[in-house]
Amino acid sequence: MAELSENSQNDVSDARNESDENDKSKATPQKEHAGEVVDCVDGTDVIECQQCGFRHINPLPTVEELKTTYRHDYYEKTKPLSLTRYMEDQEWYQLQYSDRYDIFEKELSDGKKRILDVGCGPGLFLKCGKERGWDTLGIEPSTQAAEKARSFGIETVEDFLTPETAKTLGQFDAVHTSLVLEHIPDPTEFLELIFSITKPGGMICLTAPNEYNPFQHALREVDGYKPWFIVPSHHLNYFTPESLGNLVEKTGYTITLKENTFPIDMFLLMGDNYVGQDELGRACHKKRIRFETTLNKAGLNPLKRELYQAFTKLNLGREICIYAKKDG
Repeated sequence: MAELSENSQNDVSDARNESDENDKSKATPQKEHAGEVVDCVDGTDVIECQQCGFRHINPLPTVEELKTTYRHDYYEKTKPLSLTRYMEDQEWYQLQYSDRYDIFEKELSDGKKRILDVGCGPGLFLKCGKERGWDTLGIEPSTQAAEKARSFGIETVEDFLTPETAKTLGQFDAVHTSLVLEHIPDPTEFLELIFSITKPGGMICLTAPNEYNPFQHALREVDGYKPWFIVPSHHLNYFTPESLGNLVEKTGYTITLKENTFPIDMFLLMGDNYVGQDELGRACHKKRIRFETTLNKAGLNPLKRELYQAFTKLNLGREICIYAKKDG
């Protein structure tokens, strides 16, 4: 699941718990985050951060405060049905992941390629790559998810991506990280770490939820929806296609493709209020799956992809998916 990069916030947190002045002197000051407050949920502000260039909660938690959640609690308490449903939807995920490998294989040179999945979860993305002849490696802090990935024969490092672990992983032709950036205190440092282990000429594919999109705006303005998509307990950052693209380019990558995913918010606009209604939410998700798999069976998967790329230009779609290349 979400990977947490070590940063100065961790040092500051440690320093607060030490009375020894020498230990305190080793702490690096936290980054200053400031900007307009755009929402407040459960007493936590979401700001348009001038320094970061994207919206996030303020104050941000430290890495240490999040480690227990993602090592042990996430799949047991926060998302107890996640792994089961992930496995139930394997066929649909296979279609989604095949699209991503198609892009990698089109853009990268021939020959066996090495790929890292950061926050690999139960390993289905890497399972797809392994079946296509890729040399795969996952890194995943959750014990439950890492064990599932290993059951598929996927080599998995059970840890967080940090400056220390990054040094042990080697270099990769491609790096994939899906639905991770929204969970971590410092996405900029996280992407810099990924950049450091991407080979020159290599690629990344990353996804993050698309928040504050027009459909969400309409639901709040007309139907009085509260900002249901803001979950301060584990979603720290809130991206748009523009702000996420700017972050990727700031790191040093050149974006080659943006492709949002199905705009599941449409069901809310049509009256299916699945917020807090798990059974209805699952039913809407299955309709999305049927939509995409039917197009694929009809030979119209390229049409689906063109549609989703058009969604990006309109800031629609539930998740943002960006492909980018490292010069070299």
